[in-house]
Amino acid sequence: MSKKSMPEGSPQVIAAKKTLESIDNNTDASGKIAANIMHFARVLRAAGLPVGPGKVLDGFKAVEAIGLGNREDFYWSLHAVFVNRRDQRQVFDQAFHIFWRNPKILERMNALILPSFVDNEQQNDTEEINRRLAEALKKDKQDPSQDSPQDESEPDLTIDAVMTWSARELLQEMDFEKMSSEELSLAKRAIKKFKLPIMEVPTRRFKRDSTGNRIDMRATLRSSLRSGGSTISLNYRKRLRRHPPLVVLCDISGSMSRYSRMILHFMHAITNDRDRVHTFLFGTRLTNVTRYLRYKDVDDALDRVTDAVDDWSGGTRIGNSLREFNIKWSRRSLSQGAVVLLITDGLDRDAAEGLEDEVIRLHKSCRRLIWLNPLLRYDRYEPKSLGARALLPNVDDFRSVHNLESLDQLTEALRYESVDNSNIRRLLEATE
Repeated sequence: MSKKSMPEGSPQVIAAKKTLESIDNNTDASGKIAANIMHFARVLRAAGLPVGPGKVLDGFKAVEAIGLGNREDFYWSLHAVFVNRRDQRQVFDQAFHIFWRNPKILERMNALILPSFVDNEQQNDTEEINRRLAEALKKDKQDPSQDSPQDESEPDLTIDAVMTWSARELLQEMDFEKMSSEELSLAKRAIKKFKLPIMEVPTRRFKRDSTGNRIDMRATLRSSLRSGGSTISLNYRKRLRRHPPLVVLCDISGSMSRYSRMILHFMHAITNDRDRVHTFLFGTRLTNVTRYLRYKDVDDALDRVTDAVDDWSGGTRIGNSLREFNIKWSRRSLSQGAVVLLITDGLDRDAAEGLEDEVIRLHKSCRRLIWLNPLLRYDRYEPKSLGARALLPNVDDFRSVHNLESLDQLTEALRYESVDNSNIRRLLEATE
């Protein structure tokens, strides 16, 4: 429960106030630990985690029960109190090690404000500290009471170690992982308004139409019987057109965890925008989450998806997951020429065992197979993994999915039948 949703006279708020007053009046070691836990909770709340006064009190009780003899026990006691969803683990882990003084991560934070020459390729491979967490730590360390008036004649110089930039101007091109909390909320609002184009394709059925190019013999004979057969007026028909089904197969393994949260918001938007959308998540196993994403409230839908999926942020078995889809779900969801979106980075724990046969079967069963890979955002990307080499020759389109601009380009690509697969040919030639 958040702090705003609690009434002022509730028992939890009264207990929290008494505890905070005792913390301010206490100067021993236990009081300092309690104060640090309180400030740590503020950092988590500023970083986007739903931490209220009730959880702060639970944190005090958990640490009091576990003790401070083991750092790992201290970590998991706070983790059990403050983390209730899988997508909150990374923020909590980084916040804990930074706030409770992990030397390795502090060195990495200090490197942000020191001038250095870094190789671009090496910089892409290093783990970046979450911007939402960095802003929360920066906000927590600021004390308005210590602000001193400055001389108006002196220039106001500010050093920003977080390296923020305008969300309005660069929100479309900004990587999801590098967004702050405010930018993520703006991106979620933009994704909520996404409307996929309705690409209509011809079906096997026909409907009566006076401007059709085929004669409807049944309708013509029926109309001639009404007039006694003296005159025969021709009736026409044309082929019925309807948008094809859309099937989404999304990788939720550890290597895709930084993008899976925003991709789930995208899948929720398109599921509520049109009918015949089937969504599957896979890591080491395949899970059908279509019915959960049909809930109108996005938070309720994602909570149900999180509870239904057991292999979140684990390994990846793409071949085994596609085999399960081809055997169990393909005949039910790939009817009438479905379009398939395969969202994965191509990293397979089983060394792409059986993947090529399954993706060939999937490609033959659908109208178009579009592979969305966040690693394609790098200009020097090459399909070096065995999974990527098995997937690339058997897809119709290969695109990146890492920001709002890439999602906009995807919606435009779904509007038309023809696709530009020049990047696939280029990558295949590079691997030969």
